[in-house]
Amino acid sequence: MEKQYVFGDVMINKEEIKKRVSELGAEISKDYKGESILAICVLKGAVLFMSDLIRELNVETKIDFMAVSSYGASTKSTGVVRILKDLDSNIEGENVIIVEDIIDSGLTLKYLKEYLLARNPKSLKICTLLDKPERRATDIRADYVGFSIENKFIVGYGLDYDQKYRNLPYISYLEEE
Repeated sequence: MEKQYVFGDVMINKEEIKKRVSELGAEISKDYKGESILAICVLKGAVLFMSDLIRELNVETKIDFMAVSSYGASTKSTGVVRILKDLDSNIEGENVIIVEDIIDSGLTLKYLKEYLLARNPKSLKICTLLDKPERRATDIRADYVGFSIENKFIVGYGLDYDQKYRNLPYISYLEEE
């Protein structure tokens, strides 16, 4: 029998998200003043965060997208990373910021970081909306973190369970029924 899930409480509301995204935009803009950046959105989960974040940046910003998978229709990472869509841009000599929705085990992001560093960017940093340090299985840290959260299966504001709940304007979590 398939597991059934119910929503938990709202962990981070719409206003808290908006405020923190604005703060992250200001921090990144300060760090890259006078330079340009290439923001790489990790699809699909980070698309809402990236859209809001780049509107808060006051530096020349280019964007590109990658799709990677290590979850499938599960609440646990498989640990096997698949690149479903690679970049359209050459990142050599660029200030790259990977924009991620959540860092959980860190295995996918570690793979992605090494994969992109091999393309010789000028710099490479990570910006994540959510950080779940309790679940980390590798030594990877984000340079810009929206919120540190406890170990729950998160949905909303781009994050999904089996492609559902991305459209929620807040962050919540699912619990087994």
